[in-house]
Amino acid sequence: MVPKKKKRFYDYSLLFVIIFLTVFGLIMIYSASSYTAQLKMDDAGYYLWRQAKIAGAGFVLMIIVSFIDYHKYTYAILFLYPGSILLMIYTMLFGIEINGKRRWLSLGSLPSFQPTELVKVALILTLAYLVVMLGRRINSWKGLLILFAVDLLPAMLVAANNLSSGIIIVMLAVVMSFVATDNRWNWIYAAAMGAVVLMVLFIEPISNALASMGLLKQYQLSRILVWLEPEAHPLDGGYQVLQGLYAIGSGGFWGKGLGQSIQKMGFVPEAQNDMIFSIICEELGLFGAICLILVFAFLIYRLVVLSMSAPDRFGSYICIGVLAHVAIQVILNIAVVCNAIPNTGVTLPFISYGGTSVILLMLEMGMVLSVSRGIRLDAEQGIPRNNELSDHDQPERWQGHGR
Repeated sequence: MVPKKKKRFYDYSLLFVIIFLTVFGLIMIYSASSYTAQLKMDDAGYYLWRQAKIAGAGFVLMIIVSFIDYHKYTYAILFLYPGSILLMIYTMLFGIEINGKRRWLSLGSLPSFQPTELVKVALILTLAYLVVMLGRRINSWKGLLILFAVDLLPAMLVAANNLSSGIIIVMLAVVMSFVATDNRWNWIYAAAMGAVVLMVLFIEPISNALASMGLLKQYQLSRILVWLEPEAHPLDGGYQVLQGLYAIGSGGFWGKGLGQSIQKMGFVPEAQNDMIFSIICEELGLFGAICLILVFAFLIYRLVVLSMSAPDRFGSYICIGVLAHVAIQVILNIAVVCNAIPNTGVTLPFISYGGTSVILLMLEMGMVLSVSRGIRLDAEQGIPRNNELSDHDQPERWQGHGR
């Protein structure tokens, strides 16, 4: 019997949704920023062209990375993990100070760079490698402590100046270890306890007491107070939140039409950044917002499929790490805009203005597409085959143990 011919898989569905989100993001950045850019820069397309150039460079980087065997990324871990930590320390000491925080590095004539985004990429690769190497030991407390010890130092460095990104970094370890371990109940108990702690922190007398003891910074306390009662702070902390809510409410179901936003005309500060979802709601309405959320849901679905179809555990956990990063940022950004949680300063992936975020998201997508190229297809049916090689045919270092 002639064996069935096998061919390589490349996830064009994922590639197309990335292109769609990037192009849609450029359109919305122009719509949200044209008024402000014309006033400040005398060029309505200032933010659009800057983002387009970086997105184009990121797309080229994504395609190049997608054709590199993802197993070779392990060599990058040796430089990325310690390098990202050193960059964070350097940024804390010598970075550009904006509003009392040092989050950016100046690169001369090039756009400034935010090392926090590089930390996320480094941790996705490092944690994926560690989960595979730990194997069944990930089910023990010792294995989990090793995983979180690796995550803790960069999380603390990032959280010192950017609490929201620190939370995302911790959540990466939580999600990846939750998927890797067989004992789900420990994580369910831990998540319930964490939710209770957060709810307690949001009780005003308790948050005030923590701030007086120095355990909660003043700007963090103000964000909690604004979230609890934005109407009480209409001219300072609550201004951005209230204007964003006005934009969402005025859009109705169908929206005012692309480019017809009123709130972007100086009412929503930096509308092209964290609050861009509110402009989307105003111009495209609830219908447009739901469609965008469905596109993100499809992106996450493709990442789930790739994680389940990956040739080995290392590839699978790369996809899970990228999935966690994108999903957490989408949820946090939309929740902040809707005032469901306190302001965190998290961007909407592929949509918000920000060069560092976009180019490193493209890098992550290139890693995922590289994993997709390792999947083999049945030539007749075109169905992705999970673990095409048997266990004894796969290199031992990628097998791990357990699930």
